[in-house]
Amino acid sequence: MPNKTILREKLKESVSSVLPIALIVAVLCLGFVPVTTDLMLAFLLGTILLIVGMGLFTLGAEASMTQIGSLTGARITKSRRLSLILIISFVLGIAITVAEPDLTVLASNVPHINTTVLIITVSVGVGLFLVICMLRILFAVQLRWVLLGSYIVVFALAVFSDADFLSVAFDSGGVTTGPMTVPFIMALGVGVASIRSDKNAEADSFGLVALCSIGPILAVMILGFVYEMEDGTVASSVIHSYADTVELGGGYLRAIPHYMGEVASALAPIVAFFLLFQIISLRLRKLPFLRIVIGLVYTYVGLVLFLVGVNVGFSSLGTILGQKLAESTAWLLVPVAMVMGWFIISAEPAVHVLNKQVEEISAGAVSERAMGLSLSIAIALATGLAMVRVLTGISILWFTVPGYALALGMSFFVPPIFTAIAFDSGGVASGPMTATFMLPFAMGACEAVGGNVLTDAFGLVSLVAMMPLITVQVMGAVYLVRSKRSREAVDVTQLADNEIIELWEVAS
Repeated sequence: MPNKTILREKLKESVSSVLPIALIVAVLCLGFVPVTTDLMLAFLLGTILLIVGMGLFTLGAEASMTQIGSLTGARITKSRRLSLILIISFVLGIAITVAEPDLTVLASNVPHINTTVLIITVSVGVGLFLVICMLRILFAVQLRWVLLGSYIVVFALAVFSDADFLSVAFDSGGVTTGPMTVPFIMALGVGVASIRSDKNAEADSFGLVALCSIGPILAVMILGFVYEMEDGTVASSVIHSYADTVELGGGYLRAIPHYMGEVASALAPIVAFFLLFQIISLRLRKLPFLRIVIGLVYTYVGLVLFLVGVNVGFSSLGTILGQKLAESTAWLLVPVAMVMGWFIISAEPAVHVLNKQVEEISAGAVSERAMGLSLSIAIALATGLAMVRVLTGISILWFTVPGYALALGMSFFVPPIFTAIAFDSGGVASGPMTATFMLPFAMGACEAVGGNVLTDAFGLVSLVAMMPLITVQVMGAVYLVRSKRSREAVDVTQLADNEIIELWEVAS
């Protein structure tokens, strides 16, 4: 059994992530935007399930997925067989992405692509780019060149892509770097990087998340060329009304068996791989093996509760709130979204880890507080720009092309470690709250103003994921300037000391 203190800490983290949005929604619904009582109650129950589900899920993912990734990475590198490393990386990339909760939420909201088709497409994209990640680490290729080449292909393909697939493609890249995928992929990268003994091996283990988020973008764009769109409605906008509390409870109870089956299917590939790998190669002792199994159980239960809470109560109110706000005072969409974006990122537990990491790497030149403030401003701008797109219908390319061009250009002027952390941190910013609430909010608003949901509302996640690429590298530039000034100050001091010593020696 996991330590009760750790479980309490994870639940506290999930509360800090969900509560700010819940409070903002409560203020809006109780004071400004009228919604039905049953929908508000469904939202509150969904919030509780979301908090408990996220807590159990993150606890289980750390105990199981991170361990499986680390053990697998270390074991396959010992064989020193390139073909084995690449094949296993591809299979694991697919298996772990299929189980990503943020991807499941996004796929369920996309009306014109079959949910299973979208999940499989995105997963294959991650698998292929995880292979590229392994090759980059093993052959010590600089991250900036791989990123530059990949994004040139992305934007060249975007010119010819179907507009109805474009924004969904960019959002797919944002949601794949979620709480399931990130710890697993990073652990796998560290294990594979250990095969090298040079001083840059550890730094090269960063950047895997950044590259793996490119694969889904390309995969969904390519899907748009061959896939015949389906007619459908936006899942989160199909709002159920409940006559009484018993009917509301029944809605939740009926959803549980459905999502138990879905999550079992999603986790089955990674569980099967782990058990097979345990029999063939790992052969863990009883206690470590049981810890991973218990972690998988926690992951399963947490994921079921998370998806039930999101789909029955949480996302639905996001859609209605966006609709009502757009119908009454559309100009409020931008400031309200910016406030939500500010609190979403400041409450995200993984962001505090990122901020501390940057402070340590910069030796205090970039403080944790400064980093947090800059990220909050960046995400607030991203959610505000997303609402501008909803109201105006501006193409996502008008934002992503200059944004990524700036981020890639900066990579040539800041320390490589800041570039790697910046591109990895996109997954940190586009956390569960972005996919589960902000995206449905944008979709509801878009429907109310008569926009095209596929081209105007989708793309929010990608904007949120893009902003840290710029922000973290700006902090890297600040670090460079401050460290340069510090070195100059040291040199002046040393020179003055030397002169005094020489004068003293002459006088003597």
